[in-house]
Amino acid sequence: MVPRYSRPEMTAIWSPETRFRIWFDIEATAAEAMAGLGTIPQEAARAIRERGARRVADITQADLDRIDAIERETRHDVIAFLTWLGEGIGEEARFMHQGMTSSDVLDTCLAVQMTRAADLLVADVDALIEALRARAVEFKHTPTIGRSHGIHAEPTTFGLKLLGHLAEFQRNRARLVAARAEVATCAISGPVGTFASVDPRVEAHVAAKLGLAVEPVSTQVIPRDRHAAFFSALGVVAAGIERLATEVRHLQRSEVREAEEFFSAGQKGSSAMPHKRNPVLSENLTGLARLVRGYVMPALENVALWHERDISHSSVERVIGPDATIALDFALARATGMMTKLTVHPKRMRQNLESLGGVVHSQKVLLALTQAGLSREASYAAVQRAAMATWTMLGEPGAQDFRANLLADPEVAAKLDAAALDAAMDPARDFRFVEATFARVLGA
Repeated sequence: MVPRYSRPEMTAIWSPETRFRIWFDIEATAAEAMAGLGTIPQEAARAIRERGARRVADITQADLDRIDAIERETRHDVIAFLTWLGEGIGEEARFMHQGMTSSDVLDTCLAVQMTRAADLLVADVDALIEALRARAVEFKHTPTIGRSHGIHAEPTTFGLKLLGHLAEFQRNRARLVAARAEVATCAISGPVGTFASVDPRVEAHVAAKLGLAVEPVSTQVIPRDRHAAFFSALGVVAAGIERLATEVRHLQRSEVREAEEFFSAGQKGSSAMPHKRNPVLSENLTGLARLVRGYVMPALENVALWHERDISHSSVERVIGPDATIALDFALARATGMMTKLTVHPKRMRQNLESLGGVVHSQKVLLALTQAGLSREASYAAVQRAAMATWTMLGEPGAQDFRANLLADPEVAAKLDAAALDAAMDPARDFRFVEATFARVLGA
């Protein structure tokens, strides 16, 4: 991922230095397990751990260049690393990698990296949930118009809008936790996964030390349905970010102007038009979400490998592993900042809510008429007549609001007097259960 959309803690998980340190830890831990079983000498396991730890503790660019040079000759990354590591360990290095295959190292390392990445992403989601919670509570009772198809529907509150996003990210958190568990497996089972030259107890020891579960059946590789589930979860989280960003983008439009991204002192919106205040954060989040979702399909396509293993998945994962997690980490942090500083305009919300002359209360009048004895079909027709008259005459001289048009309709007036109509259109009725809905999500 390009530095512009990267944060250092997540980026570090995918650095060559981190990868090689995890590879070493897998090799050293496996050697210790083998020594405990009497497969290799205890002195060899100690030498691998102690001398190898010193070698990987401070990997320099010269070391990385040396590993790359070996790989250019061997055309094999794990062999290149083991050769470089052995140069610092000495004779005992021959006891490394006993009975193991490259995928034992690569797949177990990838599991460690993905679990570490998932831990950061869960923390990111927690921060976004807290930002949404604070703003939802702040605007719990702030009236605004709810829209369907982009058209005014019925009143809601801005707090309820945000609460819906909060609940979604609570679900997304659970998805990430489940995705972490899905990929947190270790495989040290040798070629084609039969343990022909390595004892299963070695795998169990390495898994326990690394905080992973044992892969029940590995076929030289860990089955890629796990990885597909992981990246699918990232894609769903990204979709939630885009849904939130889309809401902000729409609310910031000049014609709506109910909420907008914070515009800091000295910020510029356009190189040509000094008046511009553009929704750049939410637009950026929309683009990042597209990227993360785009990595889901390659992960799904990685599930079907030839027989016990091929490497068609490898090049894919070298890209999507870092890029998807780094981009999502950045996006979650940006979304949290955007919501924390979001500028909200309650007066403008009220103006928009009242801008259609009261037609947003049409359903409540419809129900009042049916309860007063008019058929549903006749009630709907009468309410729609008054609503369309209000809608088409908005802003015209002599135009009447929805209430006046209803009272002027003989069919409505025969069933509802002014007091009954006012009771039906009382805005308080729209917000009777706001507290109950908040309690569902946040508790009592």
